[in-house]
Amino acid sequence: MLEIVFLGTGSGIPTRRRNHSSIWLRYGGENMLWDCGEGTQRQILKAGLNFMKIDRIFITHWHADHWAGIIGLIQTMNLEKRKRTLYIYGPDAERFVGDILDLDYWGPRFKIVPRTVPAEGDEITVLFKTKEFEVSSTPVNHTVPSVAYCFKERDRINVDLKSAGKYGLRQGPLIGKLKKLGEMEYNGKKISIGDISNIKRGVKLVYSGDTRPCKALEKLAQDADVLIHDTTFVEEQKNRMHSGAKEAATIAKKAKVRRLIMTHFSRRYQNTRDLEDEAKKVFKDTVAAEDFMRFSIKADGITKTAPKRG
Repeated sequence: MLEIVFLGTGSGIPTRRRNHSSIWLRYGGENMLWDCGEGTQRQILKAGLNFMKIDRIFITHWHADHWAGIIGLIQTMNLEKRKRTLYIYGPDAERFVGDILDLDYWGPRFKIVPRTVPAEGDEITVLFKTKEFEVSSTPVNHTVPSVAYCFKERDRINVDLKSAGKYGLRQGPLIGKLKKLGEMEYNGKKISIGDISNIKRGVKLVYSGDTRPCKALEKLAQDADVLIHDTTFVEEQKNRMHSGAKEAATIAKKAKVRRLIMTHFSRRYQNTRDLEDEAKKVFKDTVAAEDFMRFSIKADGITKTAPKRG
């Protein structure tokens, strides 16, 4: 199960109700942040989470409302005697992370590793993977180099031993080999993994960062369970390179996602009713995020849980 917590849902200028952009992801023992705007560490504490468990921070772009929280977060981790390596991903990460570390006299006592993310073209790049999931990215269309991120749980193959028995197969190395190869010949018969199993699709989550509508994001979001999309204004602001509610909903519809969650709202909106109404004209399953809103994402459903504040 993938859990996400919205730590900040505002755009350039925060409000009393909305902090700068940041999303907490937890999957098993892995904890990561997508963006880390100013005040994020305080939001983490209010949400009842533990910032010392974060091992990876993925920055969509280097506008301050998406990264300025890294400065204080690193300082606090250092004061708390962190030892584990912290990885920070983003466009031109080596340059920006180096500049952040130069702000301190002595630097942290733990290792910080920048990982530069490609921000040109339209290719999807795998950035980090485990046996259970992978995180990938694609460039998007903003005023500075910017990327979108995707979390994808690996599909699970559930072998039906009764069906396998019809081909003379039992649980063991041969089935393992078939899982790996996808198909093989055994006892004179060609067997496909689909003949003896069913596939449980892994969950998929995509976060746009800041962007105008673009084909690369639509491709990355294809068949996602959840698309979290920049919806700064009711209508698209081309001069500011942000999406409007209708544009975010159109991407969600074209990509055939299960749910659209809008975020990164301009402070001009005291509530998000107008944005939701506009989006739902195009894509019905739309939600406007709020700070501390939580979701549990499984292959069989998406559950919204009550916000938890300290």
